[in-house]
Amino acid sequence: MKFYIPKNLALLNAGVITAAYACLFLLSVGIIFDNAFIHYYTFLVLLLSSAMIFLITYSIFLITLDKFIYSKIRLIYKSIHSVKVGKKDQPLYQSASNIIDHVQREVENWELEKQGEIEQLRRMEQYRRDFIGNVSHELKTPLFNIQGYVSTLLDGGLEDQAVNREYLKRTEKSIERLVKILEGLDEIAQLETGQMKLKITRFDLVNLSREVAEMLEMKAHRHDIHLVVNDPGKPVMVEGDKDKIRQVLTNIIDNSIRYGNRESGKTKITFFDMDENILTEITDNGIGIDTAELARVFDRFYRTDRGRIATKKGKGLGLAIVKHIVEAHQQTINVRSTIGVGTTFGFTLKKV
Repeated sequence: MKFYIPKNLALLNAGVITAAYACLFLLSVGIIFDNAFIHYYTFLVLLLSSAMIFLITYSIFLITLDKFIYSKIRLIYKSIHSVKVGKKDQPLYQSASNIIDHVQREVENWELEKQGEIEQLRRMEQYRRDFIGNVSHELKTPLFNIQGYVSTLLDGGLEDQAVNREYLKRTEKSIERLVKILEGLDEIAQLETGQMKLKITRFDLVNLSREVAEMLEMKAHRHDIHLVVNDPGKPVMVEGDKDKIRQVLTNIIDNSIRYGNRESGKTKITFFDMDENILTEITDNGIGIDTAELARVFDRFYRTDRGRIATKKGKGLGLAIVKHIVEAHQQTINVRSTIGVGTTFGFTLKKV
């Protein structure tokens, strides 16, 4: 018998009270009247009075439990369920037989969800702190440079022909760096909010990869990096925003050059047919990324510890932009890496 069901609980309480009454009745009659138990009417009175007490107490408990206590529990259940599903008007749960079980499960599930939300908020708060710190760091360097150059010019360098032009050029470079940072942040914001509309066309991904490789060939040569575009022997036609995908390829390949192996470095672009999609992988044999840092390589302004050691260049926005562009195409991007072996970035595009 499940005693949290109103009827069962009312029966239990009515039975206990009736049994207690019967015991008290028999005890009282035995004390007050001699030979009372030899008369049948004693037991008839006991039976009738016990039945009456049982019915009265059963009715009182049932009404109290069902109309007051369980109605409140059902209201709590309705409120919890409505909040969880995000709707205001939900039908009241009618079955009282297992309402306690439902309320308990709802509360436990709700507790787990809220704990998950709290953890997510903590992670977001940490991300916010890191982001603000990284933005401050990235903006601080060019701003301090500009301040230093302008101060030098104002302190007399402006009259020195050998100094003023050089310092103005350096100031211009620092301003360009600030502009690029702001443009990158603005581009990410537009991609996140959907304000940037993609111009979807059909194009050959292999030809586009060759164009990007040719554009970065001189930079790769300066870093002793060999760029290789694997030729599948036929056009690889995909659907997407050609200019944005060019930006994706440029940023990833540029990263592979920047952090590549300075001795016999190599970056390879390969294409794989995945039925509905084409997977493009850019693989290098560079310094690699630590496993603990892989999850954050697409964060804005994030650069790995080894990346900071290898080069001070880069705004830390390239991969963040890449991720948003690929996701704006309703596609996926991933990264795998081994320290000292190299890194592979892979992203998909719809095949046509």
